[in-house]
Amino acid sequence: MSTLETAEKISTIITPGELAAHWNGHRGLTRKLIEVFPEKEFFEYSIGGMRPAAQLIQEMMDVSTGGVREMAGGEAGAIAGHAVKATTIVEALENWDKDTAELFENLAKIPVDKFHDRILSFGQYEGTIWGNIFYFMDNEIHHRAQAYVYLRSLGVEPPAFWDRY
Repeated sequence: MSTLETAEKISTIITPGELAAHWNGHRGLTRKLIEVFPEKEFFEYSIGGMRPAAQLIQEMMDVSTGGVREMAGGEAGAIAGHAVKATTIVEALENWDKDTAELFENLAKIPVDKFHDRILSFGQYEGTIWGNIFYFMDNEIHHRAQAYVYLRSLGVEPPAFWDRY
């Protein structure tokens, strides 16, 4: 990650802890979604050319955790491909839990005074640290919504979208 410029520092609207708690609510809801997915369909089912849920979930992990790892001073990892590492729902949940723990461990390492720094996330996406973090959350919400459509088309009731706790 290279810093391009630092914007003028402003007062905090939300603390890093509050941001993490909000994001963790989304992570918990996505976990609930994985839990209710029929196993075969999790890996194979798609509509209209969209990717299967397992690939969407893998992308969420690769982008969010890799991006935050990079912001905390580590290596981002691969941004393309999103090869699914799980072969069962149980493995997917284990991977999700491990990934979530790493995500928040690294998020806590980012100093609050760096959130307005401009960076090249994954060496190619310019923006502020906070802007990239919001994108990572938006990406999770977007792909979770796709998986909700899959579940409804399969006759499975997805978890309530507001149940983030």
